[in-house]
Amino acid sequence: MDMTSWQAYLDQHQEQYLNELMDFLRIPSISALPDHAPDVRRAAEWAAKRMQAAGLEKVEVMPTCGHPVVYGEWLHAPGQPTILIYGHVDTQPVDPLAEWTSPPFEPVVRDGRIYARGATDDKGNLLGPILATEALLKTEGKLPINVKFFVEGEEEIGSPSAPALLEKYRDRFACDMVFSADSAQWSEEQPLLFLSWRGMCGLQIDVRGANQDLHSGLYGGAVQNPIHALVRILDSMRSPDGQVLIQGFYDDVRPLSPEQRAHIRKLPHDETRYKRAIGVSDLFGEPGYSTLERIGTRPTLEVNGVYGGFQGEGSKTVIPAEAHAKITCRLVADQDPVRIRELIVAHIAEHTPAGVTVTTQAAGWCTPPYLIGADHPGNQAARAVLEQIYGKTPYYVWNGGTLPANALFHRVLGAYAIGFAFFIDDERAHAPDEFFRLSSFRRAQQAYGMLLQRLRHAEG
Repeated sequence: MDMTSWQAYLDQHQEQYLNELMDFLRIPSISALPDHAPDVRRAAEWAAKRMQAAGLEKVEVMPTCGHPVVYGEWLHAPGQPTILIYGHVDTQPVDPLAEWTSPPFEPVVRDGRIYARGATDDKGNLLGPILATEALLKTEGKLPINVKFFVEGEEEIGSPSAPALLEKYRDRFACDMVFSADSAQWSEEQPLLFLSWRGMCGLQIDVRGANQDLHSGLYGGAVQNPIHALVRILDSMRSPDGQVLIQGFYDDVRPLSPEQRAHIRKLPHDETRYKRAIGVSDLFGEPGYSTLERIGTRPTLEVNGVYGGFQGEGSKTVIPAEAHAKITCRLVADQDPVRIRELIVAHIAEHTPAGVTVTTQAAGWCTPPYLIGADHPGNQAARAVLEQIYGKTPYYVWNGGTLPANALFHRVLGAYAIGFAFFIDDERAHAPDEFFRLSSFRRAQQAYGMLLQRLRHAEG
């Protein structure tokens, strides 16, 4: 096939595509805030209409118990593989609003960048493969392989409705492999391929003492203070050097291979610059591992918040009736998030001081870790495309973050997910002044066009 026809089509329509992206970004589709539920649906409907305009078939906004999922397909390439392209229309909240240079849902272009909430995470990256399918269908009348789309509205809140939908419509979403438009590259000049994402589980710990706040003079020294008890429980979970002390926590952790360590050592990492960027004087973590190994390949237990007692200005001499903490663990292959939660609950029970009662409840995401081999056919195809675009071999990276959809697709559909998108980590995703490079927007379109051709005859 002559690539110049569809590439020329993309070039001719860049002004239109930018205007469409700006329309997409004007929709305040914040999935975490109930008042914005109609906006999430509106964003899903916008994506559905754009998919139809691109030439995709059987496009449908599918209801769930939460925010909807958009499905579309083009399945007229017999004997060729079927891929599922994943992305999301929902965004993070915009707080703190005062730190935005321009309003978060009024996109503006400055210095070759489009600024808006959702620009890079994930609307700009999601639109890329939709436009690539349009260019191929409008110029060639067909796609080289079979394509389906799964576009959700709940990624930013952990994809809680996706499992039930995938289970119910397993046959509709069946595919050989998944390509995620919610992923990243190392830099503008250097590509990467992610070989893992960490899993996650979370807990809220509630410690209760007396049935009311007590006068610290009349009762101090006679009753247990729930905040002191909570501090002791939390301190018992990690050693001073950062090792998690929960019995059984590391039992299923897959050890780092020499090959993994060799790949990680190849990654550019300036410790001095890293510390300066985040404003710390020293780094900290599990002994025996480098900073990048800790981030991408080792599990963690972190206290995300602690609260209880008097917190206003001045002094109030009370022994509080209760104290609370929220913790999360990032997990690696082959840890089971349900089992890790059970181990933590057992540890808390064993280390609860006398005089208080402790209850726990699941909080936040509960998703297993995800791992894919560099030799997977999807990674091999993605690597070839990235090498052609960048003129460089991608780095292999073990991602410290969590993307629930990857493990979900593998569990339900038996299909591995390959990260293939063009977010760069300086683009302030989840922060004020989020932006997406227009060069990356154009690159995403080209890359997906090339990928669809490269995958012809590939096997999952």
